[in-house]
Amino acid sequence: MAALEGGGGVLELPAADRVVVVLVDGLGSAALRARAGHARAMASGLFKRTTITSGFPTTTAAALSSLTTGGRPGQHGIVGYTALVPEADAVVNQLSGWSDVMRPATWQRLPTIFEQLAAEGVPSSTIGPAKYADSGLTHAILRGADYVAAGSIAERFDAARALFDQGGRRLVYLYVPELDQIAHARGWESDRWLATLEALDAEYARFSARLGRREGLLLTADHGIVDVPASSHVIFGDVPELVQGVRHVGGDPRCVQLYLEQGSAPDARTRLADAWHRREDSRAWIATREEAIQAGWFGEVDDAVLPRIGDVLVAARKLVAYYDGRDGDVTGRSMVGQHGSLTSEETLVPLLRAGAFAL
Repeated sequence: MAALEGGGGVLELPAADRVVVVLVDGLGSAALRARAGHARAMASGLFKRTTITSGFPTTTAAALSSLTTGGRPGQHGIVGYTALVPEADAVVNQLSGWSDVMRPATWQRLPTIFEQLAAEGVPSSTIGPAKYADSGLTHAILRGADYVAAGSIAERFDAARALFDQGGRRLVYLYVPELDQIAHARGWESDRWLATLEALDAEYARFSARLGRREGLLLTADHGIVDVPASSHVIFGDVPELVQGVRHVGGDPRCVQLYLEQGSAPDARTRLADAWHRREDSRAWIATREEAIQAGWFGEVDDAVLPRIGDVLVAARKLVAYYDGRDGDVTGRSMVGQHGSLTSEETLVPLLRAGAFAL
């Protein structure tokens, strides 16, 4: 936004007339470095100044909300992959669970960058797969931008070029979900993930080579990813003290959020956190809601967002994933690639620059 307004801002970007932000879901800096030989165009631009921290939790709904609003989860209100909706007394998927109880226009609480630019007369466009065009998350975090549906990665870059060729000032947001989807299904070390990375790198190089003097590109990610084998799944619902007084389980397998029964004793959070410390201290960061907020995990937290955050949080620091498992629940246990926690593999992402923004 600063570049379109004359330059500067936190990133100290030069002025540009047209800007494209490419968001590659799940592309962590560690994975990109590990496969640098297969992504030479992108990896050549990855060094200390082009690696940033994505924020917490490292999950798509929260991170994309932060990207498109400039706020932290404690302000925009998207605090996990699944989170408590107090009005419904239920944990709801923050990617796909939108309804009258969780309205896109109000549950995500901040104006978007696209809305702010529209107020200044600068148009914005979002380019992504057609299936996301009318989703609740799109309406929540991409409001203010026109949605352009495009199938393949190559078609999305072509659509961005076509928008740039219209001239004038504009912001384009280009979404690439494929790497994250493949990592969940097969792992980021799979051949299919690598082939998709190579295809993305080729399109990035092709598009960058055609950028004009007043056209800039930024490529980043919402989070990185780690492959967690099934042998490293921790089924905590079988341990009574780890679910004592717990009414709901939310978050991600690598960042579990535990919600206590309403009206629990004042020390219930501390007792539950202590039980987790005794069992899992060597494998996870464990914090009560108050401790997590004091540590700045969610940024400044507004009162309306406070009850959406778990009473106790368990963030994996070793290569494990936590599952409730009670009542035969196996949701998510087929996933190989996972994210959500505070490790460097999950939090560090690239911030690559091309065209007018090249370093």
